[in-house]
Amino acid sequence: MTRNDNKPDVLLVEDNPGDIRLIQVGIQQAGFGVRLHKTTDGVEAVDFLNNKGTPCPDLVLLDLNLPRKDGLDILEDIRSHSELSHLPVLILTSSTASEDIRACYEQQANAYLTKPDDPESLVELIQSVERFWFEKVQLPTCT
Repeated sequence: MTRNDNKPDVLLVEDNPGDIRLIQVGIQQAGFGVRLHKTTDGVEAVDFLNNKGTPCPDLVLLDLNLPRKDGLDILEDIRSHSELSHLPVLILTSSTASEDIRACYEQQANAYLTKPDDPESLVELIQSVERFWFEKVQLPTCT
């Protein structure tokens, strides 16, 4: 799918409706004009990424604990897919378990972010992510 503007596409893979809403608020308040695509389980996420009719995201925000297919399996799928392996994938999860952190970095996650407990801090975290990834970083384009 071709883009008619310079808005970055972000794929949010999250099953918690409250977190989805807060992430949307953070994105809106940051003012980057991001196009947010949402999937609420692992199978939906993989289908979205493999669908040639959907935009290739510039950034993936990936929860670990998802129905039908967990985030680590999705990350492995992304990294093993030649057309998707370049995608920046940020793990955004409530898990602070060292084995989860290690496993994600072993699967080449670009960052591991723990969701804060309070809503305001989650909004601030999302705004920081956007500022860094869309103001500072040079991102590859999809082929």
